[in-house]
Amino acid sequence: MHAPRYAGLTTFARLPRLEDVETYDVAVVGLPFDSGVTYRPGARFGPSHIRQASRLLRPYNPALDAEPFREAQVVDAGDIVCNPFDITEALQQIERGLLPLIGDGRPVLVLGGDHTVALPALRAINSVHGPVALVHFDAHLDTWDTYFGAPCTHGTPFRRASEEGLLVKGNSAHVGIRGSLYDRKDLLDDADLGFTIVHCRDIERIGVEGIVQRVLDRVGDASVYVSIDIDVLDPAFAPATGTPEGGGMTTRELLAVLRGMSELPLVGADIVEVAPAYDHAEITAVAAANLAYELVTIMTTGKH
Repeated sequence: MHAPRYAGLTTFARLPRLEDVETYDVAVVGLPFDSGVTYRPGARFGPSHIRQASRLLRPYNPALDAEPFREAQVVDAGDIVCNPFDITEALQQIERGLLPLIGDGRPVLVLGGDHTVALPALRAINSVHGPVALVHFDAHLDTWDTYFGAPCTHGTPFRRASEEGLLVKGNSAHVGIRGSLYDRKDLLDDADLGFTIVHCRDIERIGVEGIVQRVLDRVGDASVYVSIDIDVLDPAFAPATGTPEGGGMTTRELLAVLRGMSELPLVGADIVEVAPAYDHAEITAVAAANLAYELVTIMTTGKH
C-alpha cells in the first residue's frame, strides 16, 4: 500500500536519498545559503520549502510525455553544509560538495539558497564540461561588480563567472529582466560581458515561442546551464523572494519556455531565492517545485 503524498520521505518528489542507491544519473541537492542577500533574507530555508511542496509531484510528465524517474535514476543528495558567516569559505565548500555529484558529467539540479550559489555551481560545472552557455531567468541582471566592496553577492555571480571564463562569451542570455536600474551603464556593462537580454516586456510582443527561439538561437550548440531566480515570476506567482519586482512572468509562461528548451544539452541548473518566511499557501514553493520537475525531466530525457 502506498503512503499518502503528505507522508513518507521528505526528499524532493519523494525520491530516494543518495545513500539509498548504488548509482544515479541525476542529483538534486540543496544549498541552504543566503549570506549574499542585499534585501530580504531567508532563502537558506528554500531547499526544505521546495522539497515540502514537491510531495505532490507525480511520475508522469504529460507536457513532455516523459517519466523522468523511470527513465533515469534521480536522487536527492541532501544539503551541502556551508559557512553562513564567511562567503568565500562557503563558496569553496559548495564547489567541493558539488564536484563529486557531477562526477563524469552527470547533471545536477541545485535548490538554493540565494543567487550567490550559482557562482560555485558554475565553477564545478566548468571543471567537468568547460565553459557553458547560461540561460538566466531573473528580474535582475546579477552582473553588477560589487555591493559595498563585496565581490561575491547575489547580485554579482554572472560578472564573476564571465570574468573567470566559465561562460561561452556571446552565447548567454538573461530572460525576464525588468524593473529599475542604478544607471544605463548597467546595460552597457552587461552587453560587454557577453550577454543578451530578453526583457519581460518582450513577452507581450513576441510571446513564449518568440522567447524560446531567441534563447535557442543564442545558445547554439553549447552545453547549457539554466539559472532560475524565482523573482523572474511576478510577485503574484512568487511572493516569497528577497527582491520582488512587479510585472513579471507567470508560472505558466515560464514552464512553457522551459518545455520549449527540452532538446538543449542541459548539464546543470539551479532554482534560487525562495524565501519561505514570505510565502502564503506555499505559492512560491509550488511554483519552484514544478519548475524543478521540468528541469529534471529535461535532464533525464534530453541531451547532456
